Amino acid sequence: MPRSLAFDLLRGGSPTPLRDLDREAQVRGLDPRDRGLARQLVATCLRRRGTLMALVRTFTRGKPKPDLAAILHIGFAQILFLDRVPDHAAVNSAVDAANDRLGLSKGRIVNGVLRTAIRARREGACGDPKRDVPESPWCFDLDVFRDPDEHPLLWAEDALSMPSLVMKGWVERFGREQAEELARLAMLEPPLSVRVLGDDVDAVVAEFEAAGASVRARDGRDLVFDAGSTEAVVTSAPFARGDATVQGAAAARAAELVGATPGERVLDLCAAPGGKSVAMARAGALVTAVDVDPMRLDRVRENAERLGVADRVATVVSDGTASLGRGEDGGLFDAVLVDAPCSNSGVFAARPEARWRFGPATSRSLADLQARLFDEGAERVREGGRLVWSTCSLEPGENTVQVRRFLREVGESRGFELVSDHLTLPRRGAPPIDGGYAAKLVRR
Repeated sequence: MPRSLAFDLLRGGSPTPLRDLDREAQVRGLDPRDRGLARQLVATCLRRRGTLMALVRTFTRGKPKPDLAAILHIGFAQILFLDRVPDHAAVNSAVDAANDRLGLSKGRIVNGVLRTAIRARREGACGDPKRDVPESPWCFDLDVFRDPDEHPLLWAEDALSMPSLVMKGWVERFGREQAEELARLAMLEPPLSVRVLGDDVDAVVAEFEAAGASVRARDGRDLVFDAGSTEAVVTSAPFARGDATVQGAAAARAAELVGATPGERVLDLCAAPGGKSVAMARAGALVTAVDVDPMRLDRVRENAERLGVADRVATVVSDGTASLGRGEDGGLFDAVLVDAPCSNSGVFAARPEARWRFGPATSRSLADLQARLFDEGAERVREGGRLVWSTCSLEPGENTVQVRRFLREVGESRGFELVSDHLTLPRRGAPPIDGGYAAKLVRR
């Protein structure tokens, strides 16, 4: 059942298969264990898509049709990247899926391909980048990936599963070594980042530990857990009573940059799922949380209720600010946070499907939407107020270029000036952090 769900999500054409997974798992009645396996399969196939495509090219004759390729991807993902699935179970389940969906002849192909790959697989690294599988304990006894000396971007697309267009920009801006590290991080399941909101951080940590969620790293109020601890964290007492919330470091920094204070009126555009809205409300601000998706706004209200600030968070369904109305105060706010839709390139590990949508057409569409939201958000900032532009992207076209465009075309004539901005790259370490950008502007 989990493999069938993974196949359907990977072949269903949804732009957000991981977001759809929980709903589909509930419809099919999957228990938490099977739901977890389905999530691992879908996420791994997305994070390792380039490598899985290279394996299919290497071990099959011709080009398999998409349904057969998807079954092979799921099989390869299990025999290389999922320790909990034995080889024989991975092969048998893939063969059964092919038999059921595509016919016995395709089942025989799947059986032969996966067993041939297992025979060619070797434990450890052999030192040849055409054969070593990065961030895994495996290599192969034949070339699987293209030569990095001749085609470095194509090698990265194969071995690091990072589209060459993304990689090219990263190499130009950060250098090859840093670009490859960013791609490697994007192949790994990200840890769970939790911010402690309660007064006694040590007591909250002790409660998490007692609930079976071991803290991997700690930096003040920010805790990091292994992804496998998610269930224990979200069912724990500190989480239930609102003393902790799941929030990445980049998102927390963006909310802090707003500098919300008690009694201020703050507008949060693109607010769902509400982590930043709640953080600003807990600082005492009165937050208007706006999002285009009414179902995602339900999560904002749920988070506000759980964290005890429902009376300070009002939600509005809208794709911008036009429908908010002006009122006696002109509809102006002390601060506006525009946490804009973006390419997600700073959080490719958590949103692995996003890298495969990256391209010129998507970038142009995002740029137009971002510019509109930036300008509309600025219209709602009172004199003396703050405007924060935030993305989880590493791309300058979504960050510094948008800020400069705004100031040149709109902002300077309305009295805005840039106070600070910073780009954060994903990194390993203690604690590991995600990537993103934030800029703070003030209106004179």
